[in-house]
Amino acid sequence: MHSEQFTAEPSPASGTDRPPLMFDVIIAGCGPTGAMLAAELRLHDVRVLVLEKETEPTSFVRIVGLHIRSLELMAMRGLLERILERGRQRPAGGFFAAINKPVPKSLDSGHAYLLGIPQPVIVHLLEERAIELGAQVRRGCAVAGLAQDDDGVTVELADGEQLRSRYLVGCDGGRSTVRKLLGVGFPGEPTRAETLMGEMEVGVPQEEVAAKVTEIRETHHRFWLRPAGVGVYSVVVPAAGVSDRAQPPTLDDFKQQLRTVAGTDFGVHSPRWMSRFGDATRLAERYRVGRVLLAGDAAHIHPPIGGQGLNLGVQDAFNLGWKLAAQIRGWAPEPLLDTYQAERRPVAEDVLDNTRAQTELLSTGPGPEAVRRLLTELMDFDEVNRYLIEKITAIGIRYDFGAGPDLLGRRLRDIDVKQGRLYDLLHRGRGLLLDRTERLTVGGWSDRVDHLADPTAALDVPCVLLRPDGHVAWIGDDQQDLNDHLSRWFGKPAS
Repeated sequence: MHSEQFTAEPSPASGTDRPPLMFDVIIAGCGPTGAMLAAELRLHDVRVLVLEKETEPTSFVRIVGLHIRSLELMAMRGLLERILERGRQRPAGGFFAAINKPVPKSLDSGHAYLLGIPQPVIVHLLEERAIELGAQVRRGCAVAGLAQDDDGVTVELADGEQLRSRYLVGCDGGRSTVRKLLGVGFPGEPTRAETLMGEMEVGVPQEEVAAKVTEIRETHHRFWLRPAGVGVYSVVVPAAGVSDRAQPPTLDDFKQQLRTVAGTDFGVHSPRWMSRFGDATRLAERYRVGRVLLAGDAAHIHPPIGGQGLNLGVQDAFNLGWKLAAQIRGWAPEPLLDTYQAERRPVAEDVLDNTRAQTELLSTGPGPEAVRRLLTELMDFDEVNRYLIEKITAIGIRYDFGAGPDLLGRRLRDIDVKQGRLYDLLHRGRGLLLDRTERLTVGGWSDRVDHLADPTAALDVPCVLLRPDGHVAWIGDDQQDLNDHLSRWFGKPAS
């Protein structure tokens, strides 16, 4: 997809050797993170250019899962219905180390399910949304160099063209060019074991597949064949070793490893797509260097256990978008943009840790097997099962906003309000004061924050101030205290 939705008016160059400022933000990478970020920025009239090095969208149809928190974010922006039409819902259980336990009772969300959806579809839908809102997307454009100064960032493309923007965000994957050009360290553990993953047809009856998989999974947890359509199976099997990930596996690789692990290759044939993934775990030392920021896999990589990667990146974009827009629009409080790293990097650290733990629990040694058996017993307790599911699905996140009730810093579920549903009021990406006292006002912040006076709202606190990402920034009923927190998150009031 290529768009020419608007022509940005150039700003005067601050030096004769620099190209003019044509954009507010250039985003490197048009995957889910980059497309989501572009859409968020356009809600605030930020001039956005997305550069994608690939000339065409990916052709292989890998199924990914949108977890509860990502589904809530889509609902906040009015995107959920169009996404639900293209996906398949399944219960929100059995994620942690593939330990098969039922969904915990009464999860605190109106979207307590997993949505399986082809990755090219979710990328297309998010890119389509960004373009609808006015973002430009240019394909076949690879970032080759960058230089920043007090006024902006000069981005050099592989063909020598130079572009200039106020900010640059690297959403260009685990091998991020932007991160490397910045010189940001990416410490962690390299790949020690690889797994083959693909979708293909099988040549034996379904009953035979099911029986063999049940037998093998008693001792091999990195192995499965699951139906993925009529006659098509999702196949996961340990690889023979660590290889060059630039080279995709072949059908013969799958057959050989299936025979090694299961004693049969199930007659697999006609693959839809085939790939390999490793268990490398790395986290960028910094998410921001001056006017250049990192998001998604450019900032963190980990094994896909639990299906958290795409969700983590989309949630990075949701956290960063309104803050970067506020900086560009001129109303951001001084430390606001730095809260992106302060909030999101600890979340990534936690994801890396839980994937490390899950990787160990998938091992076949006697020690990991003993721990797995113990955890399987513990997960029969609803509190343990709930804690792990909330961790995987990101609805247990609490940002550190200081001392206060437990709800402070957490996301607020999609509750009933007098105008319908809470998330319907967040489509424009603005803050929201939900006021059950009917006595408060947002005053000079009304250009950034909406106000709903609703004594019937399903809350057990007087009032809450929500950030554009749906996290609770303040709880109380005092106007002066509210004003202090409006200033903290939304800057100075308009004169």
